[in-house]
Amino acid sequence: MIPRSPGSRRLSSFRVLSTSERSVQTFPPEHHSDIVRQRGGLIAVPARLKTSQSVRFPAVNDGISLRLTKLLLNVNIKSSLGPVHVVMLSENTVNDLIKAVIEIYVKEKRRPLLKETDPKLFQLHYSQFSLESLKPEEKLINLGSRNFFLCLKPSSSVTSCGSDKAKMASDSLFSFTKFIDFLL
Repeated sequence: MIPRSPGSRRLSSFRVLSTSERSVQTFPPEHHSDIVRQRGGLIAVPARLKTSQSVRFPAVNDGISLRLTKLLLNVNIKSSLGPVHVVMLSENTVNDLIKAVIEIYVKEKRRPLLKETDPKLFQLHYSQFSLESLKPEEKLINLGSRNFFLCLKPSSSVTSCGSDKAKMASDSLFSFTKFIDFLL
C-alpha cells in the first residue's frame, strides 16, 4: 500500500466545475429582476434606476434625431509634447478652437512657452505634414477629424531673414574664394 500525504488528499477532493455549471451558478435567477450581473459579481439595482429598452436606445422611426452637441478635440501645438484636449460645441468655428487652445495652453503653463498668444497669428492644420491650413470660418462639425495641429502662420519677416542669411553665406563664399586666390 502506498502512503498518501495530506496534500495529495486535498488535490483529489478538489473538483473543477465545467463551464455550464459555472454559468448556472453565476447567472442570476429569472425571478430576481433587480439583480444585475457585472464583471466583479452580482449587484442589486433599485427599480427606479431601471429604464426600458426603448428609452435607452430609441428606434430610428421614433422621430428622434440624435445630434452631436459637443466635441472632444485634440490639438497638437508645434514643439509641444502632448495634445491639448478641448471640449467645444459643434457649431463653433476653427477660429474659436484656436482661441480656446491658446488660452488652455497658456493657462496650464505648458512648455515651451508661446512667443505669441494672438490667435490671429496661428493656423490650424489636419496634421503637421499637411501644407494646407483650415479655413478660420469653417464649422468644427464639418471638418471630419477630431485631431489637429496648430502652428504659427508664416510671416514675411521670416522670408526676408532667410534671404539675408543666403546673402551673407554667398558673401562669405566670395571672400573665401578671394583668400584662396591670394594664397595661390
